[in-house]
Amino acid sequence: MKKIFVLTGEPSGDKLASTVIAKLKQSHLDIEYLCVGGSHLNSLGIKSIYDLKEVTYIGFTSVLLNIFKIKKKINETVDKIIEFEPDILFSIDSPDFTLRVVEKVKKIRPNIKTIHFVAPQVWVWREGRVKKFKKFLDHILLLFNFEKKYFDKESINNTFVGHPLLEKKNKAKTDLSNLIRKDKKIISLFAGSRSSETSILLPILIDFIKLMNDKHNDYLFVFHSTKENKNYINGIVKTSNLDNVEVVSDENIKFQILSNSVFAVSKSGTVSLEICNAKVPSIIIYKMNFLNFIIVKFLVKIKYANIINIINNKEVIPELIQNECNSKEIYKSVVYFLKNPSLIDKQINDCCNTLDEIRSKSSSADEASSVLLHYLAS
Repeated sequence: MKKIFVLTGEPSGDKLASTVIAKLKQSHLDIEYLCVGGSHLNSLGIKSIYDLKEVTYIGFTSVLLNIFKIKKKINETVDKIIEFEPDILFSIDSPDFTLRVVEKVKKIRPNIKTIHFVAPQVWVWREGRVKKFKKFLDHILLLFNFEKKYFDKESINNTFVGHPLLEKKNKAKTDLSNLIRKDKKIISLFAGSRSSETSILLPILIDFIKLMNDKHNDYLFVFHSTKENKNYINGIVKTSNLDNVEVVSDENIKFQILSNSVFAVSKSGTVSLEICNAKVPSIIIYKMNFLNFIIVKFLVKIKYANIINIINNKEVIPELIQNECNSKEIYKSVVYFLKNPSLIDKQINDCCNTLDEIRSKSSSADEASSVLLHYLAS
């Protein structure tokens, strides 16, 4: 029996990995799996060697503060992978964790094929990393076609598979009459999948809701959460004494809520592609501690945080970053858009045109799983 070890480092990677493994499981039942994963991979019956929360860190300072703990976890993970003896080590995103593990495994067991999904953002910073990847990655799966040139230049095997957030979803309809009230328009809120992101952005978004409620009484605010963060967000919402806020974590419900939203406020990240794909106008917010911000400001070579803006090299979607990421600025931006339908139409049109340029012609799960099967057969 062939074996695949699936290595993720955060909830978004767990979700992405599950789309590929679910596709493999549909046609190949003779593959054994083990993982570092969360609820999505667990739902496929794949055991995780430990709780994903143990390796989900964000920011330079949090990594530095937990450096010894992370090193210990990396070594523990390497040992478990070697013990499992997989044919393929399939790593997904979170390069500061996953690729350190992959590099160590490849040195010990060079016969294990290493395939990484979601290229590190070398187009943002540290392009020189690509030369290093060549030493321990057999193949890299790309979300965006513009990334190919960076890996082609170093002759690293790569495949543009596209982003699953841009694909059509045949979601089962759920009765949301108890959640969606006809007298309320929905604004979707995305405070991040990592608890460290949520802890910073959630209080800001709660204050934004209070500002909206002072002058508007016709909105329902829905936080889109991971299962891991739902209880935390619910707890904060309950203490805020707001009666027009809901928290959802079910994927079907989240998709329907977003589709029925008049606006979205989202943390910077790939979720913005899902928002654009749903043709919902939005703004982007992000905030980190001051030291992290200074480090990022010094190292990155791009002007924008959002992928749509990066591709267009202009601010198609407004970004409120760092000091501008506060409740008053969010309130002003949202109200300004809602009062100007022409701005909303222009943003949606620009986003749709951009997505058409980066959309895969097939399914990312199909493309990725076919690469995995090729290596299993070789």
